[in-house]
Amino acid sequence: MKKLLSSLAIAALISLGDAAAAADCYADYKAKQDNPLRLHYGVMQVPSCNKGQAKKEVAQRLKGSGWTLLNVMSVFGPEGLDQRKANAGKFYLRF
Repeated sequence: MKKLLSSLAIAALISLGDAAAAADCYADYKAKQDNPLRLHYGVMQVPSCNKGQAKKEVAQRLKGSGWTLLNVMSVFGPEGLDQRKANAGKFYLRF
């Protein structure tokens, strides 16, 4: 019984570590709105560092605010935030 509880505790800790690592993923993207045409570059925190999954997440969040995703440019960790902050302006971690 103790071994089972130890194994479950270890599995839970590993899962928490994976969740924390996933929380440190960001995507930079380009989006648009029509009528009138508006474009923006932004940075968004995403749950996965997988570019395909990040693309789906970014598109879904933007759609809720009336934006259409044009392109996810890259997926990166927290080390890439500072260099993108100025270019993203008001769309830095907005969505």
